[in-house]
Order: sequence, then C-alpha cells, then structure tokens
Amino acid sequence: MKVKIVNKSTLPIPEYKTQNSSGVDLYANIEGEIVIKPLERKLIPTGIYVEIPEGYEGQIRARSGLALNHGITLTNGIGTVDSDYRGEIKVLLINLGKENYTIKRGDRIAQLVLIKYEKILFEEVEEIDETYRGTGGFGHTGK
Repeated sequence: MKVKIVNKSTLPIPEYKTQNSSGVDLYANIEGEIVIKPLERKLIPTGIYVEIPEGYEGQIRARSGLALNHGITLTNGIGTVDSDYRGEIKVLLINLGKENYTIKRGDRIAQLVLIKYEKILFEEVEEIDETYRGTGGFGHTGK
C-alpha cells in the first residue's frame, strides 16, 4: 500500500527498521533541544504530513526503549491520526521518570503504525446477551 507523505523537515522520512517491523520511527523536528522535566508534557513536531487512506488509522505509539530506560511515553497512551487529518504529525510526550530528559533534533521519539479499521453502526436495544463473565471487571479473575 502506498501512502502519500510530505516531509517539511530535513530529517529522513519514516522507514521500517527491520523486515517485520509494524511501526516506523518518527523524528523530533526541532531546533536546538527540548528538556522534559519529570511529570512534564511537551508537544514535539515531526515535520511529517501523511495522507492516511480511508479505512485506516494512524496510531502514534511510544518507543519501548525510551519508556523503559527513561520513562518517556505518550501522554494519551496511543495517539490517533484520523484519515481526514492533514496537519503535521506531532507527538505528545510525558516524562514519567525521575530525571530531566533532553530531546535533540533528529531523535527518534515515537512510532507510527497504520491500522485498518471498520466503521460500526450502533443498534440501540433494551438489553444485551449474557456471557459467563457477565459484568466482572477490573481484577475479577484474580492474579
């Protein structure tokens, strides 16, 4: 599948790093450095604009190494880029670590994964089918 991309930075366009990678790295398109203090949030531009096909969603995901080693993750868990959005992809990062973290131009800050989805139509009813689990929620199955 081909996806149109505009790169308004001087950094490389996103690419798969291994043959079976599902996500492509997004780079920080900043001048100088940005410091994220513990529990602070920053919106980081990438300089990338994509034309995501209808029926697909772009998901912005944290990089596991940044999360494990520095506590840098996404404020909103997974960011959604809808297929009708045409603005710059920006990454909303938060520092859950105990120390300041410095982002420099060209640092890999997140991943972009394209996911196919289907639209649903809600059918309003008075009740829904019962299951074995029923209404059991958080932690109801034990450890």
